[in-house]
Amino acid sequence: MEKPILRIEGVKKRQGGGFSLDIPRLEFQKGGAYSITGPNGSGKTTLLNILNLLERPDDGDIFFYEGKVTTFNSLDIRRKMGMVMENPYLFHTTVYKNMALGLKCRFVDRMIWKSQVEEALRMVGLRDFEKRYAPDLSRGESQRVAIARILAFRPEVLFLDEPFSNIDRKHVNLLEGLIKAIIEKYQTTVIFTTHDLAQAQRLADETISLMDGRIVAEPIGGA
Repeated sequence: MEKPILRIEGVKKRQGGGFSLDIPRLEFQKGGAYSITGPNGSGKTTLLNILNLLERPDDGDIFFYEGKVTTFNSLDIRRKMGMVMENPYLFHTTVYKNMALGLKCRFVDRMIWKSQVEEALRMVGLRDFEKRYAPDLSRGESQRVAIARILAFRPEVLFLDEPFSNIDRKHVNLLEGLIKAIIEKYQTTVIFTTHDLAQAQRLADETISLMDGRIVAEPIGGA
């Protein structure tokens, strides 16, 4: 097996209310799909934020392609990752400008912005949406634009925090198919949180189940 694209060892995170995340070891392969399940308060989002380098653990190490993540290289590594939140924020402008901003922040050559945006929108089934006003989109469309905004810069790791919450079955099916297509086309590593165990089993190569900040053997869902 190839060396993992992302690995954590001995990671602990203490919260003010006494909650602690305690993960001895996890690793993620390039092009793999991973679900993180568990009830509310189990640590799913905290773990996702640590993996995405948005939060620092109190203890432990994070490795990207076997190189240890440090204060000095974390920004460069974060530019190779992307995250879509449960309720993604889109700026009050066109879809194209929303996506172009993401490319600009990652120093993508302006000459290829248009082609990258067009390809990403085709990928999520929103071809010709560049001139649409983002706040007018439906929730399902907004989720797909948020994913396209990340796909436009070709991340190596894509994080999705509860991407299927509060959208109808039609759009759930679209997003599930999209995740599979992203992995197949780009060999992107996809890590997502979900309460739906059946969905986790459909989409993920591996399911990581959390309870009180620790990995448990049996998958656990939650409301």
